[in-house]
Amino acid sequence: MVYSYHNVFKGFAAKLSAEDVKAMEKKPGFISAQPQMLWQGCHNWSFGLRNCARPSSFSDEGMPPPPAKWKGKCEFNTSVCNKKFIGARFFNVRKGSPMDEDGHGTHTVSTASRNFVKGANVFGSANGTAVGVAPLVHLAIYKVCTTKCPESDILAAMDTAIDDGVDVLSISIQGGSASSPFSHNNIALGAYSAMERGIFVSCSAGNSGPSNRSLSNKAPWILTVGASSIDRKIRTSALLGNNEEFDGESLFQPKDFPPTFFPLYYPGKTRSDLNSGYCGSGLLNDTLVQGKIVVCDNGGGIEGTAKGENVKNAGGIGMILINQLSQGYTLSADAHVLPATQLSYVDGIKALSYINSTKSPVGSILFKGTIIGDNHAPMVAAFSSRGPSGTSPGILKPDIIGPGMNILAAWHRSVENNTNTKATFNIISGTSMSCPHLSGVAALLKSVHPDWSPAAIKSAIMATADIVNLAKNPIEDQTLFPASIFATGSGHVNPARANNPGLIYDIESKDYIPYLCGLNYTNTKVGYLVQRKVNCTTKSSIPEAQLNYPSFSLIFGSNVPTYTRTVTNVGEANSVYTVKVIQPTGVNVTVKPDKLSFSEINQKLTYEVTFRKLASAANNVASQGSLTWTSEKFLVRSPIAAIIGRL
Repeated sequence: MVYSYHNVFKGFAAKLSAEDVKAMEKKPGFISAQPQMLWQGCHNWSFGLRNCARPSSFSDEGMPPPPAKWKGKCEFNTSVCNKKFIGARFFNVRKGSPMDEDGHGTHTVSTASRNFVKGANVFGSANGTAVGVAPLVHLAIYKVCTTKCPESDILAAMDTAIDDGVDVLSISIQGGSASSPFSHNNIALGAYSAMERGIFVSCSAGNSGPSNRSLSNKAPWILTVGASSIDRKIRTSALLGNNEEFDGESLFQPKDFPPTFFPLYYPGKTRSDLNSGYCGSGLLNDTLVQGKIVVCDNGGGIEGTAKGENVKNAGGIGMILINQLSQGYTLSADAHVLPATQLSYVDGIKALSYINSTKSPVGSILFKGTIIGDNHAPMVAAFSSRGPSGTSPGILKPDIIGPGMNILAAWHRSVENNTNTKATFNIISGTSMSCPHLSGVAALLKSVHPDWSPAAIKSAIMATADIVNLAKNPIEDQTLFPASIFATGSGHVNPARANNPGLIYDIESKDYIPYLCGLNYTNTKVGYLVQRKVNCTTKSSIPEAQLNYPSFSLIFGSNVPTYTRTVTNVGEANSVYTVKVIQPTGVNVTVKPDKLSFSEINQKLTYEVTFRKLASAANNVASQGSLTWTSEKFLVRSPIAAIIGRL
């Protein structure tokens, strides 16, 4: 026996042979047995907090005591826990502690709720006052990952967190296949039990973008969070011998690197090995690299910082890192060990064109420091996983995007480079970073609206999201073209508007049962998820898109679907909302009624939406639109995704 579960479901984890499982299946009361899956974090792989992280990030100055309902424990051997950091647990059958091992946990937890820290920076870049999204929230950590994240440990942590009395669960873990049913996804299972108890669950969408159907954590009772850029750049530029200059990024900004030209060398040009351009270990010729700026292809299973180490070890003095086509304009501000810059795919192709045009290409790297005000922000990061959901295409996922690119937060140890400069913060990227941003927003909303359900909080976040960037153009993806609805979901989080959304789409936990029955799950599978006996033949099964969700996702066949939605007035007592529809290409949308008149707070009204495919609609395409309810004060937007045929 490894774990016994009481909250996420009634069951246990045990080490069993195949014969043991077959014998157990014959026992009365047996429901299900699944082999354990190993999942991974959405940046690196562990959770926790290390005692040498910057103490001021988790100071309890001005913090009230833990709430009376709190039942958690602190399993550190040192005095890390306080009135701010009220719990720390470790889940692994081997011996261990909640100590962070690679920084992932320290970074994510401080993103959600660190205190105000002046002078936060990495090697002098991004200098300023850092603060978590919800600085006065109590924190507890549940470490479930070392090199991987076993499902049994994840469930044990969620089971314990529910028992301890948490209000928000922030889970930066990526796992489960793109189309596996919810009944085979244990995060979905644990999240359902948490949601039933009023706990908000925020999860990373995953780092498998920009491919379609690459999402993790797709259950409708989970807030699925994609990653976007922020408007801060740690600017480095590549200046070429033909006077072309291309802007890139790097966290290491040496002040003593001469602004003179050096020979450029691209190993992918001179060797027959196609992998040599990736600057992998042992693939660089020291004689050809010595004293030169080396141009490396990004990717190939090798981290950009590792490529820089290989270049430095071979005698190179700098590196220009060129994105792959799929990475586009998504640039990482990494802590390189030598002067470096990372360029977009488009600019990289231009740089290679110059190198191939002359026998003696030269270039330099210019360091321009921290620059604020990128009008392309927020831009969807290339790595951010995309929909549509392979498990439930009638629910639009991801739900939302939030900051996840080049995020500065506390780090578990000093970050060092070859100048002996140390930093107690780090800048990293991933949907692991965007998830705690939304968890912090949810915590703030829950503190202001303690009577709101998890679905109400989710609706407030989604229906008030921004759909334009700082230049007031549609949010873009890594190509600098407008992002697909399957990349952005409802849009980019706007915390201030979410606090006062006007209308919300609420869902009770029991409402998910007809939805699950409508997915054609067996009674056993539905019962396993919701932890009670279910007979789908006596339930009013509903199509996926009939769930009272704050968005619409439609797969068109021969029918003309009509769906209902119920909105709750949480704005002004006497208010009138009129509808505005932006029709998806090839689809006619009709809303009845087209006006909603409220006379009191918490009043509920229902409307119908009919979607009709036009005869002129192209096949095997996806289009997008929106349905927005507008009053004198509020704007409540629901995105519409329409898939005609097969994508």
